[in-house]
Amino acid sequence: MAVPTVLHLHSTFDLGGKEARAVRLMNAFGDRFRHRIVSAMPGAVAAMDAVDPEIDAELLPDFPPLAGRSGLRRLRGLAKAMRPFDLILTYNFGAMDAVMARRAFGGPPLIHHEDGFNEDERDGQKRTRIAYRRMALPGAKRLVVPSHLLENIALKSWKQPGGRVLRIPNGIETRRFETPPPPTAIPGVVKRDGEVWIGTLAGLRPIKNLPRLVEAYAFAQKIHGMNARLAIVGEGPERERIVEAARKAGVEAQLLLPGFMANPSAYVGLFDIFALSSDSEQFPISLIEAMAAGLPAACTAVGDIPRMVAAENLPLLARTADPDALGRSLARLMGDDGLRRRVGSANRDKVRADYEEAVMIDRYEALYAGAVSGQA
Repeated sequence: MAVPTVLHLHSTFDLGGKEARAVRLMNAFGDRFRHRIVSAMPGAVAAMDAVDPEIDAELLPDFPPLAGRSGLRRLRGLAKAMRPFDLILTYNFGAMDAVMARRAFGGPPLIHHEDGFNEDERDGQKRTRIAYRRMALPGAKRLVVPSHLLENIALKSWKQPGGRVLRIPNGIETRRFETPPPPTAIPGVVKRDGEVWIGTLAGLRPIKNLPRLVEAYAFAQKIHGMNARLAIVGEGPERERIVEAARKAGVEAQLLLPGFMANPSAYVGLFDIFALSSDSEQFPISLIEAMAAGLPAACTAVGDIPRMVAAENLPLLARTADPDALGRSLARLMGDDGLRRRVGSANRDKVRADYEEAVMIDRYEALYAGAVSGQA
């Protein structure tokens, strides 16, 4: 039997959470699938750098645009372009026109993935997008989501039947996070004895609200005046706003912005505290990576985060948008090494029990193989 060719239609293929998962699955599947990849934003393809060179994976720069007016002619063109493939995988609303094209004109089996919302839906879903999802999603054999929150939205807001919605929590290879990294793991800086590092991994985008994290860190520093630093690992358009927030708060000298760094297992363990300041999340992979490294987490209580962390970590979640609320959680952890160890250990146990990568990979492979064979 010929190796199935999978067409991946992404809203963007820069290396964020959903892209990291898609790449990890490609690499784990090995030679069982061939992969062809399209980004709705043609220049946003940095995740290709993380695909194993041995994997049969290519970008399709000449594929019809995924964004545009949803006229029948355009949808028919998308359906025609999808027809040669064995399986279509679509990701987030930016690829929803392809799902609609599949519903209107048929084609290979299609599985749609939803991982969350962008800044324009931070305060609530757009009615037009709710209506469009309701119309388009019957074109997908299954709708895959990582979080309980998205599962409820799919069932109640998008009116999808329960048999079509499948929740597969994100997973990681926990053993890779067990070895402590060297103090030089982040280029250009050395972690010194006695320093407490608060760290996060995030695309520098408005939805992550990283200026809030800077303000929270500054608040915690005023309480303790400790030898602490704030490391924000990632790239994106909010970089200058983050620097300006640090300058205004008087903590610019303590801020580390090393840019994007692949392979979080090589450096996350340098942090003493993981922090997340987002306005909206679903099931952040960066959080379970930090938990696997044995870190406590001071986070905004958004999405599935209260379900993800260990019970011991729950009191450290900020239940309001006020930076001082997050700052108080940071201050508690900064000033109590024993608390950090206890909460971090409980988080590590929770990840090992619930979010092991092998389980996630097996579920996705069974789903995709079943769709190709007509069993899913």
